[in-house]
Amino acid sequence: MANAYSSNGPADRSYVKKAMKAPMLEAEHELELARRWREQEDEKALHELTRAYLRLVIAMASKFRHYGLPMPDLVSEGNVGLMMAAARFEPDRKVRFSTYASWWIRSSIQDFVLRNWSIVRTGTTSSQKSLFFNLRRLRARIDDTGDGVMTKENRAWIAEHLGVPERDVENMASRLSASDRSLNAPMAEDGDGEWQDLLPDESAIPEQQVMESHDSSRRKEWIANALKALNPRETHIIMQRRLCEDSVTLETLGHELGISKERVRQIEHQALGKLRRALERIVGDPDEAGLLPGT
Repeated sequence: MANAYSSNGPADRSYVKKAMKAPMLEAEHELELARRWREQEDEKALHELTRAYLRLVIAMASKFRHYGLPMPDLVSEGNVGLMMAAARFEPDRKVRFSTYASWWIRSSIQDFVLRNWSIVRTGTTSSQKSLFFNLRRLRARIDDTGDGVMTKENRAWIAEHLGVPERDVENMASRLSASDRSLNAPMAEDGDGEWQDLLPDESAIPEQQVMESHDSSRRKEWIANALKALNPRETHIIMQRRLCEDSVTLETLGHELGISKERVRQIEHQALGKLRRALERIVGDPDEAGLLPGT
C-alpha cells in the first residue's frame, strides 16, 4: 500500500489526489478482496482493499489537525491503523470493512496524538482519553470556552456526561489550558535563576548514603550467619524463594528437587522458623531489623 506521505506540499497534494481517485468498492467486491487476503494472503487484494480507504484515513486525520501535529504524521499513523484493520478483519462477520477500519484508524491516530501532543504523558486510561478528546467539544456545547477555572456546575455536567470523576475533569482542563515549559527557561527576564532550580533534590545526603550502605552490609552479614543454621536443601529453598530478586515458584523448585510443591512449602516453612530463631539470637527482633523479606 502506498502510505508514504511526504511533508513537502506538492507531494501532499499529489497523495491526496491519488487517494481520492481510488474507486469506491461495492460490498460484494470488498468482501471478495477481504477473503482473498485472509485466506490466500493475496497482496494484490490487500492493496486494492486498503487503497480504496486511504480517503477514510485522510478524512479521519484531518479531524485531529487542531492538536498542532503535522498532517503527514497523522496520516501515516492512520495508515498503520488501516493495515492493522486489514490484518484482523474477519469477512464472515458481515460487517463492512470501512466500518471496522474506522475504529482502528481513529485509535491509531489518537494514540499518536496522546504520545506526541505534550512531553508530559497525557491520558493513560480510557476515561482520561475520553476526556482529552471530548473536553473542548463539550465545553463549547455549554458555552464554557474560557481559559479560566471551570464552574462547579460545568464540571459536574461534563463529569456526568462522560462518566468520570469531577476532579479528573478539572485536572484535564488545567492540563489542556497549559503549555509545556522548559526547565531551563529563566524564571524572570532579568534573573539568572531557572525553573529547574526550584526542583527539590530527593537523593540521600552523603551521611545518609554511608549509613544505608553500612546498615545493608550488617544485614547481609546477619543473614549469612543465620543461614548456617539450615541444611543445604533448606538454604537453597530460602535463597530461591526469599532472597532472590525473582522468586522461584514452589512447583519449579519441586521439579528441581524431585519432590512435590507441597513438600517444598513445608520445608520452606520449617526453614523460615529455624532462620527466625537464629536471627533472634543474633539481633533480637528480625522484623525491626528489616530482615526476613517476604515473610
